[in-house]
Amino acid sequence: MKTRMMASLTIGLLMGVASPPQISAQILPQAAQMTNTKNILLVHGAWSDGSSFQKVIPLLQEEGFNVVSVQIPLTSFADDVAAAQRALALETGPVLLVGHSYGGAVITEIGSDPKVAGLVYLAALAPDVGESTSSLLASVPATPLFSQLTQDSGGFLWVTQSGYLADFVEGLPVKEQQVLAATQEPTSPASLGGVVTQASWKQKPSWYVVTDADRAVSTDLQKFMANRAQASVFEVSSCHVVMFSHPAEVNNVITLAALGTKW
Repeated sequence: MKTRMMASLTIGLLMGVASPPQISAQILPQAAQMTNTKNILLVHGAWSDGSSFQKVIPLLQEEGFNVVSVQIPLTSFADDVAAAQRALALETGPVLLVGHSYGGAVITEIGSDPKVAGLVYLAALAPDVGESTSSLLASVPATPLFSQLTQDSGGFLWVTQSGYLADFVEGLPVKEQQVLAATQEPTSPASLGGVVTQASWKQKPSWYVVTDADRAVSTDLQKFMANRAQASVFEVSSCHVVMFSHPAEVNNVITLAALGTKW
């Protein structure tokens, strides 16, 4: 079993930084230059889009990474996987996959591609073969978010305005919350119910950012999936959208993953 430490200790110890979990501005560019994994492919989750990484992308780009945030259509698991595979096919050299929430199921499915160097899960689903996002969520008591879903005439799922603010983006500045709620992407049950046929975390190194104040994906479920994948775990007190609430910490974990650093 791989040793896990709280990130407040681990990241500082691994990088030799005096004030964990921050990594100094001098160390990060050097780290990006040391690794062969220069390509970062980001995959968003349900009720969201590629702009959900807007705070993390500039940080990664400043460190010299080539970053692509995929726009998956959220129309079916097959469609979402195909969109991510098309983006992956355009990359030259090793690629680090990063998935938030439902996006974790997508990177799990495509991660066996030979050019994929590793997987980073952000409060994300990491299904085994035969599992889906829906089946994993149903395996634990329902979180508050799932009492706030409504279905439109086309069968797509939406989060109510009040539910989005209270159970998805809570704790963020009010104006930011309102913009995110107004721009949510409806999600098909066919996306959430899509069954994984390849569990790439069994072959590829993985990292997992656990959000311990999450009202969308159960923290206990997150810890179960991270442990099952033998992932290096970074735990942070955050709502579900950790890349908005803690972009610097997310950037740090992605950078360490690109280096292949395990703890």
